[in-house]
Amino acid sequence: MKTEAPTQVTPERIMQFTFGYAPSLILEAAIRHGVFDALDKSPKTAEQVSAETGASQRGLRAIMNALVGFEFLAKDAQGRYSLTADSAAFLVRGKPGYVGGFFRHTTELLPKWLQLNEIVRTGRPAVAVNQEGDGSQFFQGFVEDIFPTSYPAAQALADVLEVSRADCPISVLDLAAGSGVWGIALAQKSPHVQVTAVDWAGVIPVTRQMVERFGVADRFRFVEGDLLKADFGAGHNIATLGHILHSEGEERSRALLKKTFEALAPGGTIAIAEWLVNEERTGPPPALIFAVNMLVNTEHGDTFSFGEISYWLREAGFENARTVDAPGRSPLVLATRPGIKAETRA
Repeated sequence: MKTEAPTQVTPERIMQFTFGYAPSLILEAAIRHGVFDALDKSPKTAEQVSAETGASQRGLRAIMNALVGFEFLAKDAQGRYSLTADSAAFLVRGKPGYVGGFFRHTTELLPKWLQLNEIVRTGRPAVAVNQEGDGSQFFQGFVEDIFPTSYPAAQALADVLEVSRADCPISVLDLAAGSGVWGIALAQKSPHVQVTAVDWAGVIPVTRQMVERFGVADRFRFVEGDLLKADFGAGHNIATLGHILHSEGEERSRALLKKTFEALAPGGTIAIAEWLVNEERTGPPPALIFAVNMLVNTEHGDTFSFGEISYWLREAGFENARTVDAPGRSPLVLATRPGIKAETRA
């Protein structure tokens, strides 16, 4: 009888993580030196990219070859580099899908992550970006760069809620508005949308700039302050919480959901964007890594499962908690305040 040879265990998979920090730093260097922008019109050699960007040929050749290995660039027999489909769509400045701004903050985050050993020992973050002082300074420079990562999901939310079909006013409460991406996408779908954007005083100027850029400033009002203290008003038809629960932590998130419930009109919808983990907290890896990022950068932040969030929503009074597929790492979480829905078609 034939027996199968035991599978050999090797350290190869573990060793692949030795330089796990390298890809994001290589991408950041390429973005900062305009590599993808330089290759947008036509393939170029390292020498030609050097002449266009001012970066050294040696440095460019090293990172561009690595990017070929990552399949963010291609290289032909004449040594000319060109964009791949991913880099052409998402890493060229000025294109609608550009997400390169996210990587511009890699070297800002890395020094905090280098304190991870001590953070794990104490349970205390390197810096608390969920606090208004440090947080305002961080998010002033960050929210605009992450706008493109949420914009497709915000547009999908507007479609799911059929905002474009509305024939009477829709009041939107955009909580932790940041760049204003959720309110902007909803306002673009219908002239009936009016948005109340709530965020820290240090972040609201960025929100104002973005809504002016998109030409919807006349339909926004702004409220400055901490989410648990600010006046949300009442009677809103839609409330958006775009990637805020993870930095708030469980206690403040549950309080925020209850406060949001009170601010919505009967039949109103709450929409939550988050990095969702599964119920066992065994995946997906990006959401688990982001939980560690919250350990590094917040006092009580974490990533949560749909089960946890849906329980908090029911606790706050919402019903019909559900997920809706949208572009991004995780689906959106929606729930409804019970009652007769206002005639907004939203």
